[in-house]
Amino acid sequence: MPEELSRRLGTIDAIVVGLSAMIGAGVFAAFAPAAAAAGHWLVASLALAAVVAYCNATSSARLAALYPESGGTYVYGRRRLGPLWGYLAGWGFTIGKTASCAAMALTFGAYVAPGLARPLAVGAVAALTALNVYGVRRTAGVARVIVAFVLAVLAAVVVTGLLSDGTPASGLSAHPLLAGGPSALDAVHLVAGRPDPAGAVGGWAVLQAAGLLFFAFAGYARIATLGEEVRDPARTIPRAVGVALAITLVVYALVALAALRVLGPSLLARSPAPLAEVVTVAGAEWLAPVVRAGAAVAALGALLALLLGVSRTVLAMARERDLPGVLAAVDPARQAPRRAELVVGGAVIVLLLVADLREAIGFSSFGVLVYYGIANACALTLRPDEGAPPRPVPVLGLLLCALLAATLPLGSVLAGLAVFAAGLAIRLVRRRIGRPGNG
Repeated sequence: MPEELSRRLGTIDAIVVGLSAMIGAGVFAAFAPAAAAAGHWLVASLALAAVVAYCNATSSARLAALYPESGGTYVYGRRRLGPLWGYLAGWGFTIGKTASCAAMALTFGAYVAPGLARPLAVGAVAALTALNVYGVRRTAGVARVIVAFVLAVLAAVVVTGLLSDGTPASGLSAHPLLAGGPSALDAVHLVAGRPDPAGAVGGWAVLQAAGLLFFAFAGYARIATLGEEVRDPARTIPRAVGVALAITLVVYALVALAALRVLGPSLLARSPAPLAEVVTVAGAEWLAPVVRAGAAVAALGALLALLLGVSRTVLAMARERDLPGVLAAVDPARQAPRRAELVVGGAVIVLLLVADLREAIGFSSFGVLVYYGIANACALTLRPDEGAPPRPVPVLGLLLCALLAATLPLGSVLAGLAVFAAGLAIRLVRRRIGRPGNG
């Protein structure tokens, strides 16, 4: 019988873990490419992403309450749809979120010292992996501090942006982003694929931006993947998911309105550090270092929660032998899956050393949308006595997940399909090797 993890987390701990993933990833990473796609319709895309997130959160919370085990949709897929669907969910989550870990680590490095972004990113992953190895309680405590600081920084950005007169401050006419130029937009357009973020946009662009913004809402998966470590999961998980998602939506909407008011869609799209630009252009340059510190801390918070969640999915897949069984070990003293955590941390470091992650948001969104599409399909199989959500919720969630995945940038879709094909090939090989008489 596999070793079980200790149930140490309460409702507040679970909410904080979800917030540290959602707010850290979204505010400082997803708004620029989404603005490049949707332009002035950014808030509409944000609302659509929130609808998808609500459907996914509702389905995931009901399933997590029924199956309070590490692994999230990997576990639900196996139980409700069969081993193949569970494997696809686990594979998509693990690969997509490993890329997200690397993206968050690079975000941290870029805000602290752009010239040393990569070595700083490697150091951050190594340090937070060590923190996770020492147990989830310590991780939750650090996340609580990070979330409080980041929310304070975002409040300062929102107040500064909404109280400004909406025009550039005196003396900033030569600001690099205000001067602009085609080259300043290259990185954003590589992800979003739009030539003019300020121009007219169509439904496809709004959908594409919603798919990119969905990346920012996906943090509530951390709560579900911690199901085995949460006290009273049937009550705690649905409550934590709902509260964390509601807080995140309010924060995102206020930040988006402030950024659009001060920068407009074009300037927002071309900015590598949009929230620092909001306070600078609004005339509060003294706040810019604080905002950059907040961005770095938020990236660390998101990275910490992501490493935690991915390692738990690896643990669940190893228990079912979809990954090597050696990764299923739980340290008896620390009650943490140390081997899984070390392997995940090592994989992220390798990715940081060899990969260009400009399209990490789109790639991660594709994998996570597949993950949640499977979660909604699982929720459709629930009976009323199992806590089934209203049927339109998982139906809408499944349809919107498929739609947003299809409208992501072509490169992200093709890369995602290739990675899932590779995952299926690996599973086929492992199953053939594992058959009696093949060893």
